[in-house]
Amino acid sequence: MRPSALNRPVRKSIYVGIAGLSLVGTVAGCAPSAAESNPVSTAGGASAASTTPSAGESALASSGSSYKDGTYSADGTYVSPNGNETVGVQLTLASGKVTDVQITQHPSNPNTRKFQGEFAGGIAAQVVGKNIEDLNVSKVAGSSLTSGGFNQAVEQIKSEAQ
Repeated sequence: MRPSALNRPVRKSIYVGIAGLSLVGTVAGCAPSAAESNPVSTAGGASAASTTPSAGESALASSGSSYKDGTYSADGTYVSPNGNETVGVQLTLASGKVTDVQITQHPSNPNTRKFQGEFAGGIAAQVVGKNIEDLNVSKVAGSSLTSGGFNQAVEQIKSEAQ
């Protein structure tokens, strides 16, 4: 055999290996990290929570819910390849269940606008009708990083609604 004939399969294997590693790196970059699931707020951070309880606010002991009915808002932050991002979340609760969700987009660039828009368009199908205690989204309509900010905001809303 000629030396060049041996080099082709080896070279091809190396290229296939590099392509595989690139694919794994790309997929891993889309997955939320532990830091995104539980972001730490710093002094002067953008996270804030506010409440606008409904007129019929109650503890609802009969349903076993420890959350008060009402509409609650919070901002959650997450890190994207473009830097720190913020997403606004407004949840309406009744008997501990989400009856409405609204997303306020705070995009810093066109990519963030695209992904936050896709997230906002698909989140209601995943959370409306579910118990707030069970909410923890990972990927919505192709947007995986925005979920970290959403989950952070939900945690703030849980604290406010108790």
